[in-house]
Amino acid sequence: MKGGKKMAGKLILVTGGARSGKSEFAERYVLHYSPKCDYIATAEILDEEMAERVRLHRERRNDGRWVNHEAPYEAEKVFASLGEDTQAVLFDCLTIYMANLFYGKNAPDPAQVDFLHRCEYVYGEIDKLLAAARACGKIVVFVTNEVGSGIVPDNQMAREYRDLAGWVNQRVAEAADHVYLCVAGQAVDMKKLAFRFDD
Repeated sequence: MKGGKKMAGKLILVTGGARSGKSEFAERYVLHYSPKCDYIATAEILDEEMAERVRLHRERRNDGRWVNHEAPYEAEKVFASLGEDTQAVLFDCLTIYMANLFYGKNAPDPAQVDFLHRCEYVYGEIDKLLAAARACGKIVVFVTNEVGSGIVPDNQMAREYRDLAGWVNQRVAEAADHVYLCVAGQAVDMKKLAFRFDD
């Protein structure tokens, strides 16, 4: 943290497309405020491609500045256990975590529960995550993906994932203090620019 001054807790959302620079921006953001940061990784290693992606991310965080946590599920419990030697947390990424909730081992059975009720389950888990992040009192940066900017997917599963990701991003953006959109490595604070209806 700059000047040894403790920062007040904030929730930050960083979004963008693939290779937009969002993860790099998010890492620089948290390290700007805390020389040592917590990193919450949400990916499960299920194939060789994901193993390679995780390896590359771990290489970037192998310099003593990071306290690493693996949390593909129940990530709110990590926030409750964070130590006091860090002032910022990087959560990477929200869309993978959402996929774990929607399709993973604890997900509602699509044969038994319809799409909208499965979405409600995910919203409840995301709300628990946000509450825990806010309660930890640190700067928490959530990285997410913009998956709805391309063509409409040609299968139901992909369309459901796209829709749910967009709704979850909106939910987190509403709770966040700042929302940064990354395009070609450039970040813009969208919440500062967003139109607000008068109450």
